[in-house]
Amino acid sequence: MKIICVGRNYIDHATELNNPIPSVPIFFLKPETALLRKNKPFFYPDFSKNIHFEVELVYRICRVGKNISERFAHRYYDAVGIGIDFTARDLQEQCKTNGLPWEIAKAFDNSAPIGNKFLDISEIDKNNISFKLVKNGNIVQQGNSSDMIFNIDQIISYVSKFVMLKIGDLIFSGTPAGVGSIEIGDILKAYINEELLLTTKIL
Repeated sequence: MKIICVGRNYIDHATELNNPIPSVPIFFLKPETALLRKNKPFFYPDFSKNIHFEVELVYRICRVGKNISERFAHRYYDAVGIGIDFTARDLQEQCKTNGLPWEIAKAFDNSAPIGNKFLDISEIDKNNISFKLVKNGNIVQQGNSSDMIFNIDQIISYVSKFVMLKIGDLIFSGTPAGVGSIEIGDILKAYINEELLLTTKIL
């Protein structure tokens, strides 16, 4: 199982980080050890002083596929959930400055909390999925699947040109504007269509 993460997939988020708008999906991978399940707490790592939250819709792959046509991509995922892409922003900036890969900033252990359940994609409007992240009782991020630069079908078609998709793979589809830092003691809650699916405390 692998975690495929899409970057800069919301115009407002790309803008807030002064990044150019991509012409094709930008993606990177996280290992399975990045997953944080069952609403367990996130322990702030000692290698960073600036961990940021990035809430994202997470799509679950249900078929094996390679070189998938966009018009058939809907057959390859069956559910959507919520997740957080924790990013060591200080390490990421160092990597960018030195022209290095971002793995140490993105792929570290427990950097991908996911919700406690997935929603059947056939029972919701996949083109109008609203989601949000609440930090200590305040809404810090809000987004909708309709605002993605590249929708999930386009992402699957593009990614599968390079990487074979397998059953159980997860696609983190990008984050909207409002990313920010976490501190020890913070409580994060993530919702899809007002349903609470993920809670984690920062320890």
